[in-house]
Amino acid sequence: MKTLIGGAIAAVIGLIGLTIWFPAFLQLLAGAIPIMLLLGGGLAIYLGFDELKDTWKKDEAEAPEAEDDAAKYKKEIDDLKKEIETLKTDK
Repeated sequence: MKTLIGGAIAAVIGLIGLTIWFPAFLQLLAGAIPIMLLLGGGLAIYLGFDELKDTWKKDEAEAPEAEDDAAKYKKEIDDLKKEIETLKTDK
C-alpha cells in the first residue's frame, strides 16, 4: 500500500514538474535524441559486423569438412570394392 501511495505521489509531482519546466524538458529531449541515435547506430554496426565475422568463420570451417568427407567416402568405396573382389574370388 505504501508503494502505491508513493508511486501516485511521484507521478503527480512528475506531471506538475513536466508542465512547469516543459521548455527545459524539450531542450533536454532535443539534446538526448541525437546522442541516443548515435550510440544505438554504433551498437547496431558493431553487432552486425560481429555477426558477419561469425558467418565468415563458419563458412571457412565448413569448407575443409567437405573435403575430408569426400576423402573418407572415397576410401570407404575403395575398401568396399576390395571386399567385393575378395568375395568374388572366394566362390
